[in-house]
Amino acid sequence: MDTGSGEVGEVAVAADGMKSGTADVPRSQTDAKAGGEAVRGSRAPEFIKARRMLHLSWQVGVFILGLAVVVAGVIMLPLPGPGWVVIFCGMAIWATEFVWAQLVLRWTKRKVTEAAQRALDPEVRRRNIILTTIGLVIMAVLVGIYLWKFGFEMPWNIEDQ
Repeated sequence: MDTGSGEVGEVAVAADGMKSGTADVPRSQTDAKAGGEAVRGSRAPEFIKARRMLHLSWQVGVFILGLAVVVAGVIMLPLPGPGWVVIFCGMAIWATEFVWAQLVLRWTKRKVTEAAQRALDPEVRRRNIILTTIGLVIMAVLVGIYLWKFGFEMPWNIEDQ
């Protein structure tokens, strides 16, 4: 609690012995912050959390906004656009309010980090390069066969032979 005087050395202490910077935050959340662990639960402003109906409407709004972003990302998967990025942005919006989304987002971050570490492994990189080269050779052979048989004709313009 800030008394507004701005004098150095003035610290308000709550009844449980916590300093003013953490007086309005539960001890479980401050302990989690100190350990580097992210705080779970709603990140709505305190005046919204204090009123049940306002907090419920806040959660509904966050859910609808996150749903709209996720649906836009799903639509972008087959269409041009950054589909997966938009889906993860929608999940991040949900994670500001819902614990389940925070857990899903944390699991996803962990899996992406593990995949990145595996991709940087020299043995895996070598295998990926070999498989990519084989795929490109197969594609080049198929394109060569098509050009040899039909020339530079588009597939929809080819007449039955």
